[in-house]
Amino acid sequence: MPELFAYTDGACSGNPGPGGWGALLVARDGGAIVKSRELSGGEAETTNNRMELMAAITALETLDRATKVTVITDSVYVKDGITKWIHGWKARGWKTAGKKPVKNEELWKRLDAATQRHNVTWEWVKGHAGHPENEKADELARAGMAPFKP
Repeated sequence: MPELFAYTDGACSGNPGPGGWGALLVARDGGAIVKSRELSGGEAETTNNRMELMAAITALETLDRATKVTVITDSVYVKDGITKWIHGWKARGWKTAGKKPVKNEELWKRLDAATQRHNVTWEWVKGHAGHPENEKADELARAGMAPFKP
């Protein structure tokens, strides 16, 4: 049975400013790619963190049935947020340890809901370090941002 990987990335020109997100879904069987799908989009006024979140959200929401998937991101914010910080935020009523509202709360809730449908493993890779699938996700994110750049 093929393994599924979602490589995700966000980009922003200015922070805030026009931004884009990209996701590359890849099914591998014994290392060989058997299927892939590219996703991208963007917004006129956003932040890099929001675009990183949107890439992961869209990758998971696109899967039409419960799936075992490894999400690979170059965003420590996304990986640590969904695997570590979110538990405290939820316990504190979506407040940070400093009692402030969690930034991007609606996107974190959406990502949390999307992960509930799947068996998700989260991995971090260093961005812009020559990782082919991460570079492709970055290319997709920049393409998603392009229509919104002046």
